Amino acid sequence: MAGPMTPEAIEAAILQRTATTDKSICPSEVARALDPENWRPLMGAVRQAAARLSTAGSIEILRKGKPIAPEAMHGVIRLRRRQPETP
Repeated sequence: MAGPMTPEAIEAAILQRTATTDKSICPSEVARALDPENWRPLMGAVRQAAARLSTAGSIEILRKGKPIAPEAMHGVIRLRRRQPETP
């Protein structure tokens, strides 16, 4: 995709990718979908967008398969749509 990527476009891509699977996704999948040739520079923006979406309650950020708070995000993470609360 040519031109600068807006935060809204990145958030929309994350929501679209997480909505189409029951499994978690890697943030790099989102970056590659947005710009297959030059995806690496988008990784920081994808992680920031994931933090915003997690804070808003739309997705969960996973580390070692367990949900974490956005402020605890570091290293290898995965993303998934928010799971319904179980009683």
